[in-house]
Amino acid sequence: MKLRNSIYLAAAGISMLGLSSCNDFLDTLPDNRAELSQPDLLLAALTDGYPDANYTVMGEMSSDNIVDNHAKDANGISYDNLAAFDPIDDQIFAWEDADMSSIQDTPTSLWSGYYHGVAVANHVLQAIEEFRAEGKFAEGKDAEKMDAAYGEALVLRAYCHFNLVNLFAMQYGETSSVAMGIPYVTEPEDEVSPHYERESVQAVYDKIQADLEEGLKYITDEYYSQPKYHFNMDAANAFAARFFLYKRDYQKVLEYANAVLGSNPASMMRTYWSKAFTSLDADCADYFSSGSVNNFLLIPTTSQLMLHMYISGSGTRYALNRDAATGTIFGNGPAWRDFNFMPCYASLYVNGNQEYGLWPSYMNPFFQYTDKVAGIGFYKAMRAEFTAEELLLMRAEAKIFLNDIPGAVADLSIWVESRNNNLSGYQMDPLTDDAITSYYKEESITGRDNDAIPYNIPALHIDEICDAVNGVKVTEEMKPYLWCVLHFRRIETVCTGLRWFDIKRYGIEVTHVTGHRDAANTTDVLVWNDPRRAFQVPIEAISAGLQPTDRETIIEVSSSKHPANVTLYKSPFENNK
Repeated sequence: MKLRNSIYLAAAGISMLGLSSCNDFLDTLPDNRAELSQPDLLLAALTDGYPDANYTVMGEMSSDNIVDNHAKDANGISYDNLAAFDPIDDQIFAWEDADMSSIQDTPTSLWSGYYHGVAVANHVLQAIEEFRAEGKFAEGKDAEKMDAAYGEALVLRAYCHFNLVNLFAMQYGETSSVAMGIPYVTEPEDEVSPHYERESVQAVYDKIQADLEEGLKYITDEYYSQPKYHFNMDAANAFAARFFLYKRDYQKVLEYANAVLGSNPASMMRTYWSKAFTSLDADCADYFSSGSVNNFLLIPTTSQLMLHMYISGSGTRYALNRDAATGTIFGNGPAWRDFNFMPCYASLYVNGNQEYGLWPSYMNPFFQYTDKVAGIGFYKAMRAEFTAEELLLMRAEAKIFLNDIPGAVADLSIWVESRNNNLSGYQMDPLTDDAITSYYKEESITGRDNDAIPYNIPALHIDEICDAVNGVKVTEEMKPYLWCVLHFRRIETVCTGLRWFDIKRYGIEVTHVTGHRDAANTTDVLVWNDPRRAFQVPIEAISAGLQPTDRETIIEVSSSKHPANVTLYKSPFENNK
């Protein structure tokens, strides 16, 4: 069994290998191969399957966590001196089809990066299938290692497709059987330029679930020297919790979260917030430590996210600033109402020129040199893809929909307590049921100075998008707790891109104000069912024959779920399902 180097580019139609005009080159596959002859080599090969693509830039710029510094604020102040890092940033912020660049942090890099991971997983699975057919490694440690590789490959394949479908398709829900998804690739490519068809979102989710549940049977922590860089038991269960959260199967969210958090989740919270660091490098090393119990899966990525959004000392056009900052790390909350920021950020965020925007210090990038003499290399950014903190907030959300409000408040309280910064001298108040219900009130939506309320009490369209498996709808009594958990998730996941997925699954409407030199601001609203919530697939893939994402159609579902002023249309994908 040979693993061709071609899988590291994930072949044509899916990514970029078959998109070159150099057909003579593409007709000859490279001959530099890795022999997958032993179970140990299967596990080693999977290390390369974890995508180095990073969805932070695409997710953050599309969400309510970023503003345009060119736009005039309420006092008429704007920063026209700041430029976008890349022209594609203008497209992403405007929810346009982003095709002006194919560098890191673009649709091209995400598409090729995740399908690269799929390709690696498929080659490992093919090798395992052949070993089993030949009766090789049928017992002992070799059999256990092969099973471990089998489980990891399935979960990795599920994870890559999960991110792809949530980036390049509409949210899972009522329209999933007719909504255009992505190709779900389960076979290694043995030809140049194979053709792929996009499956429905429902079909993709069904296959993700099948891979995930099968893979979980075989996941183990035993055979990795650095388990935090693989789908270990905690990471795989956290992924399962996220998957079922997006499907609104809250009982399964609870089961998978409990399998990791146990009876003492407070012991798994991050201790980072109360530490003093001598440098940003030391800061990041602690935050992304593989020895920290709260980090479940760490993925090093090639990303220029700091150049897109957070250049310290100079600033960029698009940044975590103004309302976006108030709604996240620089605003009040239900347990920290006497100061203008969450206490954990008192000494741990880096502001550069603060008026241009903020960024948490743990987002500091590092540089990987390919030639130190010439100063050539790549910007890298670590992702803590699954953590105890986010899993705790997932569990709290599930408990709300399972009518366990006291349990949800208890989880939310643990999260608040973990974020106290003992170094700053600021301490948050205890988070109680009364504190939540008194803070998150629609009559308080106008807010106060530096208050997060106006930016964290959105209309929730989750029931229009997707019915909960347990049939529970959002009630007036639930809303304060849901707004609280979404607010805390927004803070917890700031600068990671995950806020975008919360916006999609809850149907949160987003307003982007764009500034123009010597002209008035323009305002665009991304409504809850806007087709632009699905990123357009890369232009290279479209050129190779992949069907582009529809940009005009709002898919029709039960008319009783929608207000009368929403115009609905049939999906053109319905005839292709």
